[in-house]
Amino acid sequence: MPSAEYPEPQSGHLARGLSLRGATTLNMIDMIGVGPFITIPLMVTAMGGPQAMLGWILGALFAMCDGLVWAELGAAMPRAGGSYYYLKEIYGPKGLGRLLSFLFVWQLSFSAPLSIASGCVGLGRYAGYLWPGLIAGSEHRLAIRVPLLGPLAITSVVNGGTLVAIAACVLVVALLYRRITMISRLSAMLAAGVLGTVGWVIISGFRHFNAARAFSFPPGAFALDSNFFLGLGAAMLVATYDYWGYYNVCFLGEEVEKPERNIPRALILSIALVAVLYLAMNISILGVVPWRELQNVHANTRYYVVSTLMERLYGRWAGSLAAVLIMWTAFASVFSLLLGYSRVPYAAALDGNYFRVFAKLHPRGRFPYISVLALGAVASAACFLRLDDLISKLVVIRIMMQFLLQTIGVMVLRVKRPDMPRPFRIWLYPVPALLATAGFLFVLIERPNFANELRWGAAVIVLGTCVFLLRSAVRKEWPFAAPRIRASN
Repeated sequence: MPSAEYPEPQSGHLARGLSLRGATTLNMIDMIGVGPFITIPLMVTAMGGPQAMLGWILGALFAMCDGLVWAELGAAMPRAGGSYYYLKEIYGPKGLGRLLSFLFVWQLSFSAPLSIASGCVGLGRYAGYLWPGLIAGSEHRLAIRVPLLGPLAITSVVNGGTLVAIAACVLVVALLYRRITMISRLSAMLAAGVLGTVGWVIISGFRHFNAARAFSFPPGAFALDSNFFLGLGAAMLVATYDYWGYYNVCFLGEEVEKPERNIPRALILSIALVAVLYLAMNISILGVVPWRELQNVHANTRYYVVSTLMERLYGRWAGSLAAVLIMWTAFASVFSLLLGYSRVPYAAALDGNYFRVFAKLHPRGRFPYISVLALGAVASAACFLRLDDLISKLVVIRIMMQFLLQTIGVMVLRVKRPDMPRPFRIWLYPVPALLATAGFLFVLIERPNFANELRWGAAVIVLGTCVFLLRSAVRKEWPFAAPRIRASN
């Protein structure tokens, strides 16, 4: 039954049919995905040893701090589109908030496909364990110099795994072409495969666990010098990518039952459960596979670390089964990502602050099919990019144009609207919001070669601002709206 405060949407709107269980499930499969199965080598390489576990620990802390920010905003404004409405409300719907909410949707048109594509590329990588010929291919580096911004560099990859990744993206689009109530049931089935895979890895790893191998720290592992902090920043960027997804329920706010209760619960539950699973899984893997092997750029272990672990413990059949299960996990994550992100352009278009075509709903299924198709198409094209490029650019663009604005914004809103109904309030406010802000700033700048990703983020912001201003000028909207003339008495 719908709640009194948040009734069932009328005909022509999204259906409120996502329960707490369904929302938590979608968050978890979005968070777990393929990330932890393919990023362990990136984490270990970044910090030069098993001290990379600090990245996951701090990543969990900052995810919970930021999750509390999302929980307060999501419970107060349970609308389709999540951050779009939060930014508009915080910074003013008739002024700066209109620009920032547009830029949020604009960057999401780039960052969401990057996120979706990263899951598909991870799926393609593990397909290479089953069919080694898929990973043979070529890389192409492209660099262009943009006035005022400097060089923008990116690397593309073309091989059989790329085609598998694109095929997975197309299949997800096909499966999402249906009502939310059917999708909720489908997500539960996908989640069973995800949790089963993680459970198998954890149990197998700890049954053959070697503490000396897992905690064989190199000399100077915890020397607090510049190299340590640069490595920690790079590791935390990857951890941020791995944990992201806990906010997915906020994008589906208009479809969640009893959102004032279920949105905060789904956020907190999913972060806590996934943090425990991540730490247990990564420690169990490092207790079987030597961390120095994960640093070897020529070893296949870097590409399918979990399949390698299972093959060594049980034989080739186990490695193949692990590859299939991780491909299932990656597919489930991509499914959840595209589902959540597709609601954002729809909400902005419905509000008149994005391109009108995205406001269309499917006549029978009542879902935003234009958003699903558009994001799916861009994600398919992004499958040609290299995985580390996908992750770094995705995280930096999203932090610059969403997460920092939101963690600061929740404090701004407390000052501007102290009497605003808040069914959930941030615990220990404002400490979590301040910690989340500090963590995001650290990830942005405390990394080797961080300037390239910042330039990409700046390019997206500049281009989006130009599009917004041109569109506003044509439509005679803020900041080009004609001033109102007060009637004289």
